[in-house]
Amino acid sequence: MPKVGMEPVRRKALVDAAMRVIGDHGSLTVTMSEIAKQAGVSPALAHHYFGSKEQLLIETVRHHLQRLRDSTVTAMKVATTPREKLSAVIHVSFHADQFAPETIAAWLAFYAEAQRSEETRRFLVIYARRLRSNLLANLKALCPREDAERIAEGAAAMIDGLYIRQSLRSAPISIEASIALTEDYINSLLAPLSREAAVQRTET
Repeated sequence: MPKVGMEPVRRKALVDAAMRVIGDHGSLTVTMSEIAKQAGVSPALAHHYFGSKEQLLIETVRHHLQRLRDSTVTAMKVATTPREKLSAVIHVSFHADQFAPETIAAWLAFYAEAQRSEETRRFLVIYARRLRSNLLANLKALCPREDAERIAEGAAAMIDGLYIRQSLRSAPISIEASIALTEDYINSLLAPLSREAAVQRTET
């Protein structure tokens, strides 16, 4: 029987182990036994907590997206202006934890699985919408909505694209460079809009 009070600890250990094992394999063709061994528990206990490997994988996606969401919310609360909040979103997206090679490999495996699994796809769509929403909400405070939507789409595509580039280990882009490229993209599009708004104010 599982020890009382240990379930949350062991569930988290299994979720973390699943991310590591999937990242090491580079695919979802892992077994519950491999994940359980990495977590230091028996396969029977892993099945007791999650029922099946598929349910454990879904919980792994959900858990890590929730952690990303919590980090984003915390970072944006510290920021005081819309532009600072945009930077907070960018920095969280390229946090060192997200750039670990096994984490990148695991996310690529989840994206591949989303072509077959409706539930996995649903979680990743939520992530994409959340990223766009966080960018758009703060961009709307800095420029007209039409421009904000265009910049938000481009910035989200840059974040995802630069992250995927990390899987090309022969040509990696550093965290600092990824942040700088995304910041430069947003600044280059906001600057002329700010000048245009300033001119309009002086003419009225």
